[in-house]
Amino acid sequence: MSQTQRKVSNWSAPNIITIVRILFAPAFIWLLLISHDSPADPARWWAAALFVVGMATDGIDGWIARRFNLVTDLGKILDPIADKVLTGGALIGLSLMNELPWWVTILILVREVGITVFRFAVLSKRVIPASRGGKLKTIFQFLAITSALLPLQALWGDWMNTLNLVLMAIALALTVVTGIMYLVEAWLHNRSSSASH
Repeated sequence: MSQTQRKVSNWSAPNIITIVRILFAPAFIWLLLISHDSPADPARWWAAALFVVGMATDGIDGWIARRFNLVTDLGKILDPIADKVLTGGALIGLSLMNELPWWVTILILVREVGITVFRFAVLSKRVIPASRGGKLKTIFQFLAITSALLPLQALWGDWMNTLNLVLMAIALALTVVTGIMYLVEAWLHNRSSSASH
């Protein structure tokens, strides 16, 4: 049986890594909510560490899946869910602690969940790959949230708050712009498909 015909188990290594990433979320959120904005609080540092590890392993499970031909339909569904659970949990946690305005969290989550649902809806017809802007958005979301989670302003001064604000503003702008670009691209694709029939 060729590799293209081989049935890949849903319990493959990449999927297990993705499931572990999802399970990180409750522990991460709990540690964040019981912590204080202080470098002396280990819970805050553990929360940030879990978030970083959870997001960093995103590239690892994807690489393993592609490298060893272990891509599954379940993995395609679980991988973006893991990203959104970790990112959403971080944003909601920061807003609950009054460290991030709720409108920022809501705007980002509406875009992330909306585009993810849209991509799932058209998955049977075509795969919508992540654009360069989408990848850049993910990088800045990661940097902004990590910077907000780490209590570095208590160690290095108030200028860290300014850095956090700048990073979050860039992440927010990229989130909104790339979301609009996805929708415009989908509209143009549907329009060209309709015109060809």
